[in-house]
Amino acid sequence: METSYKGTDKMITGIVFGVITFWLFAQAMVNVVPAVQEDLGISLGTVNIAISLTALFSGMFIVAAGGLADKIGRKKIAYIGFILSIVGSLCLVLAQGSALLIIGRIIQGLSAACIMPSTIALMKAYFEGKDRQRALSYWSIGSWGGSGIASFAGGAIATTMGWRWIFIFSIIFAIIGMFLLKETPESKQKSTGAFKFDYSGLVIFIITMIALNVFINYGSDLGWTSPLTIGLLAVTIIGMIVFIKVEKSKDIVLIDFAVFKNKPYTGATISNFLLNAIAGTLVVANTYVQVGRGFNSFQSGMLSLGYLVAVLAMIRVGEKILQKVGAKSPMIWGALITTVGVAMMGLTFLPDLTYTIIVFIGFALFGLGLGIYATPSTDTSVSNAPADKVGEAAGVYKMASSLGSAFGVAISAAVYGAIAANGNLETAASIGIIVNVIFGILSILSIIFMVPGDAGKTSNASKPAGSNRHPIAE
Repeated sequence: METSYKGTDKMITGIVFGVITFWLFAQAMVNVVPAVQEDLGISLGTVNIAISLTALFSGMFIVAAGGLADKIGRKKIAYIGFILSIVGSLCLVLAQGSALLIIGRIIQGLSAACIMPSTIALMKAYFEGKDRQRALSYWSIGSWGGSGIASFAGGAIATTMGWRWIFIFSIIFAIIGMFLLKETPESKQKSTGAFKFDYSGLVIFIITMIALNVFINYGSDLGWTSPLTIGLLAVTIIGMIVFIKVEKSKDIVLIDFAVFKNKPYTGATISNFLLNAIAGTLVVANTYVQVGRGFNSFQSGMLSLGYLVAVLAMIRVGEKILQKVGAKSPMIWGALITTVGVAMMGLTFLPDLTYTIIVFIGFALFGLGLGIYATPSTDTSVSNAPADKVGEAAGVYKMASSLGSAFGVAISAAVYGAIAANGNLETAASIGIIVNVIFGILSILSIIFMVPGDAGKTSNASKPAGSNRHPIAE
């Protein structure tokens, strides 16, 4: 849809409000488990299932929602996401047992799947060059900053007002966000004829994603060599092969694999997957300092305070570096600083005080690196996506974040648990963190070899989609 509309700060604020309904408010559920369990009178297992369902449904539907946004309207899908967020939060506010809790968490996952790719696509549609990079910085602050503040904000709200108020605030923010986006015109790809959608591809994709997510999240509990776990892995592999073959044989597809012919987009997506896999460090480091060094949960949380401050402070810095030198350098340096921070946490042979200081510095470097990396990476993926498929491309990019984090946590926890079972916590933590260092190194290599030196430079960033030297279909 052609329009002369240019994005405004009002539009950016509305989008950020939508993003934090998931990253800040929905994510805060992780930190109020005891309060929810006691208030609703349900088991810990039920609460944990309710927590995981949000990420599961978001991951399953985010690509489909991005593709739908391109076809039927990015603003429309964003609004559907806002409405789902309100409905999901209302279910949690009114919950008296497990039923509304689980239904609400599923709806919140669907909300996130709608909001994330559609809002990135709106920013691509109505901002150019430096303005787009600035807008994406605020998007990143909403997601990275929201997730960083979630534990503090959720805990504070739950302690002073009750856990249900977390989701009352989420409803308020969603309503304000919808109001702020009201004047933004619709954006979608040009189309002729009746609406068509790849329903068969969606079904295959959902089955594959369910098998993959259950394998990642419950493989350790089921036993990695159990018939059920092996069966889930087989379903995942077969599902992926069938999905790729089916998609390549059709004109109307859920994922257009031609987007991966673009090296900058592919490099940004792969490095994003690998850098998010470093999230396993959070599980290993926090578990080790509590079990192996005698920290309580509050003390271990304070160790990561530097991460929160650094990631929030450096996102806009990453944007400025992007505008000065392009995307490649800040992506490399961001990934490198993050990897160095992670490696420092693996120095478990150090005495208590020294190790505590090193872990605090390590977390700060972790956040500093991710802050520098965030906007250049997102901008590289968005600017290299074709204008008519930017929602779909954004969905794949954000799915890479979720899957990377899930893989990293599962692999790190499995390695740590296997070695810790022999009684050597120090070695278990060290090797568990080395796994994450490897993820970081692979991320750096993917940037070096796949992201061109001129990616993200303003002269290219301000050009319309498809006019740079790296066309989607070469």
